[in-house]
Amino acid sequence: MKHPGKFITFEGGEGAGKSTQAELLAKRLTDKGIEVVTTREPGGTPGAELVRYLLKTGMLEPLGPFTETIMVSAARDDHLNEVIRPALEDGKWVISDRFADSTRAYQGSASGVEPEIINALERIVVGDDQPDLTLLLDLPLETGLDRAKSRAGEEGVEDDRFDRQDKNFHKNLREAFHDIAEQNPDRVVVVDAGRLKRSVSSSVWKVVQDRLLS
Repeated sequence: MKHPGKFITFEGGEGAGKSTQAELLAKRLTDKGIEVVTTREPGGTPGAELVRYLLKTGMLEPLGPFTETIMVSAARDDHLNEVIRPALEDGKWVISDRFADSTRAYQGSASGVEPEIINALERIVVGDDQPDLTLLLDLPLETGLDRAKSRAGEEGVEDDRFDRQDKNFHKNLREAFHDIAEQNPDRVVVVDAGRLKRSVSSSVWKVVQDRLLS
């Protein structure tokens, strides 16, 4: 179902600056008179925020990546039904820091859950409500990990499970996101996030103008 609003997602590895760029884009759109809802995944609703906490603290880790995928998908279902779909139906623009591509990268490529399982869950939970545009913020592995370390504790999680994964895990993540971009060129645009945030924001804004405002 096509909604009157627009749905934009930011994706990328740890420390890519997704939340910062989402906020900057929301401000630009608001300045143009567009009503914007900013949100994040996992998260956006009380139940989904609980799943986020369990995921980032590592409490779900003993249950394995399959259970993680189920939990993240359940959180996404709640998020879509309670926040994203109602906003889009009202004609608002929704900007989400992460969405289904992160499940493909984190639980799929980096953790080993079969693509068939993730595809099936995405068909059930997301359906036709795919983002109109996904901005993949890409930067060198070491840069992202250094940035992630500098923000430790910001969400009330002192030992973020994903920040402490080894470099091979993060290398697999980056490759997975690039594969997603190559497979979905009509939706996903790769943005160099290794620059100053003002420069990255300008690139993001140009993509949004070209793709959704022209």
